[in-house]
Amino acid sequence: MTQRTPNCALQRLFTESGWTLDQCARAVNRVGTEIGRPLRYNESAVHHWLGGTLPREPVRRIILEAFCRRLDRPVTHAQAGFPMPTVPASDFVGTVEGLVELGSMDVDPSRRGLLGAGLFSVALTIPGWQDVVARAEGIRTGKSAHIGMNDVRMVIDMSDRLSDLDDEFGGGYTRPMAASFLINTVAPALGAGGTDEVRKAMRSAASDLCYLTGYMAVDEGEHHLAQQYYLKALELAGAANDPLTYCTTLRGMSVQAINLGHGAKALRLADAAAAASPQAGPRMRAFLAGQQAHAAAQTGDRAGALSHIREAEIAMDRAESRPQTFRSYDFTSLYYHVGQVRYELGDKIRALQAFEESDRVRLSMYQRNRVHYRGLIAERQLELGHLEAACHTWNLALDDYPSVKSGRADDRMRRMAAFIRPYRKNAAARALYERARPLLKV
Repeated sequence: MTQRTPNCALQRLFTESGWTLDQCARAVNRVGTEIGRPLRYNESAVHHWLGGTLPREPVRRIILEAFCRRLDRPVTHAQAGFPMPTVPASDFVGTVEGLVELGSMDVDPSRRGLLGAGLFSVALTIPGWQDVVARAEGIRTGKSAHIGMNDVRMVIDMSDRLSDLDDEFGGGYTRPMAASFLINTVAPALGAGGTDEVRKAMRSAASDLCYLTGYMAVDEGEHHLAQQYYLKALELAGAANDPLTYCTTLRGMSVQAINLGHGAKALRLADAAAAASPQAGPRMRAFLAGQQAHAAAQTGDRAGALSHIREAEIAMDRAESRPQTFRSYDFTSLYYHVGQVRYELGDKIRALQAFEESDRVRLSMYQRNRVHYRGLIAERQLELGHLEAACHTWNLALDDYPSVKSGRADDRMRRMAAFIRPYRKNAAARALYERARPLLKV
């Protein structure tokens, strides 16, 4: 029988982690469950890996992510003693080329699985503002076409319309359109000739669309894919010298992290976004401070959370006296952040009041968000013992649910079925459950 060579590199990581064999196996299983790949490894499996048995390629990435989270730093295949994957998760050569490759894989059903198999990484290396500004030369100017400001306006207008469709119908419907537009129209425009002003404006518009497409991927639960779009948005924002979109993208990455329960990572990203925008106006300041408050609260920093949420409230009061130029943050979002801070700090009654106020002022166009956030409100109502109020709120969410295609909305409705199942002796709960069954196939 061939004797395997112990994996000394993996052994070093294991020693640094301070884990037992069982703790390591459990950490790997948790990461697998998070991405919909349930694993059932035990201490024996870890023992074999350390002894030189090579895990399957998809499992290697899961193991790396588990160590990344434990050690709070990137861990490469080489550092774990693993061979490089046959299909690297991110093998991009330059901003435009990478964008084309990413979008092409996203719109091709036969290749999309390679992206979906990736992991959300808490140790993802985020390029700093000076780094992405310095990468502008990576976007080369071609000679076959020229663009003008009318082309830039077209990209901006299309992005706005895609955003509106996403708000109404969800990322499941809109992301294929956004990815196709990126690779077929926007990427060629980035390589076209034009004045410096036009080329920078096109990069800025492309950055905003990459951010939006990443947000759509988050909505579908494709978190590794979303991170790749977000990184492209950061690179393009730097090439455009556009700190607004750079900060917006970092803030979006913070939202993604906090919703996955990575509070410390979310706080670092939110703080980085705030630090990169010292000249922000009041609405942008509220946009950033609200996220800082939520992340600080999730990490247990009560003083920081209260300070940031107060800053967001003051900034919003100032913003309301000015024209609304940054439409993505309004009182709906502020009340949501107030609710999250109160909930994380243990004030569940006032948290529910803030969530309900957020829902009350939400504009009707945000159909997808109504489903998601009403599902959240109902969970909070049930947690406080308000069963019939929760049933009423879930019924409101079900009114909109058939019209959206959203992974987040699907998750909320599946959670609803699980939460309400034990209460079916109650008439309101039983009626809700029976109404939901054909929609959820439960």
